[in-house]
Amino acid sequence: MTAAVVGLSHSPLIGKNDPAPDVVAAVDAAVDEARAFVRAFDPELVVLYAPDHYNGFFYKEMPPFCLATEAHAVGDFGSSAGPLSVDAKAAQALARGVLDRGVDLTVSARMTVDHGFTQPLEVLFDGIANVPVVPVFVNGVATPLGPVSRIRALGTAVGEAAAELDRRVLFVASGGLSHDPPVPVLEGAPPRVADALIEGHPPTPEQRARGEERVIQAGRDYAAGSTRMIPLSPEWDNLVLDTLADRGRLPEVDSWTVDWMAAEGGGSAHEVRTWVAAFASLAATGAYRMTSRFYTPVPEWIAGFAVATAQQEAG
Repeated sequence: MTAAVVGLSHSPLIGKNDPAPDVVAAVDAAVDEARAFVRAFDPELVVLYAPDHYNGFFYKEMPPFCLATEAHAVGDFGSSAGPLSVDAKAAQALARGVLDRGVDLTVSARMTVDHGFTQPLEVLFDGIANVPVVPVFVNGVATPLGPVSRIRALGTAVGEAAAELDRRVLFVASGGLSHDPPVPVLEGAPPRVADALIEGHPPTPEQRARGEERVIQAGRDYAAGSTRMIPLSPEWDNLVLDTLADRGRLPEVDSWTVDWMAAEGGGSAHEVRTWVAAFASLAATGAYRMTSRFYTPVPEWIAGFAVATAQQEAG
């Protein structure tokens, strides 16, 4: 087996509330480097770790993580809608392998995904159906959240199971880093909002458009400094990247508490769990090195924006 990782922040505000042209150009250059890395690696299978934003998973049943044997995208914020090219046979093999390793994995035979999944597929592969993929949802929003050690255990089990496939496998992490967008919270929510968070009633096109416009306006307010949202944290973001870059330091994530992550990086900093899972998967296949690393805080996107690649060490 040959393995590699791409970690990529996402934001629904890209193209809708952009920063200065030089910042966009720097991000584009980092993304182009990641795309070249992917082309050179030429993956036979992508295992995509991504969160959800109350488009596919709701409080009626909220697993800490879930692997899909089939998946469809809702097309929020102008992202692609329709089926992903899920490799069902590989997905089933990974699910069995993870369960055999003692990790209580939930499996979905019809997962609904949103921009958290589709954006990296569009960016890296020019579409959501152009590469065989196994989608793995990692909850980074809905409380209560479990310990990060269980996310590392998930990634490790997936990596060990993927090694048995004897294929070129690219683990992709989508989300983060520091990140405090206006995500609804169940506790104290008005009855109508609470019902939507629990039951997952599909919004009408008009409701979805209004909700998306609120997020876009929040990005404008955040960039202008007129907001109560937690500021982006380059120091914390680079601590995260430093930890992931060193296989020997990866177990340190087990001590990261839920409250500490939210206080340092914002309520949605838990999307970093996707990065932990992806790098744990790579670490399970042997020594690795981070081959590229880009970071910049982008208030307009409400994200500490990072792009990183890593691959196995030779020998």
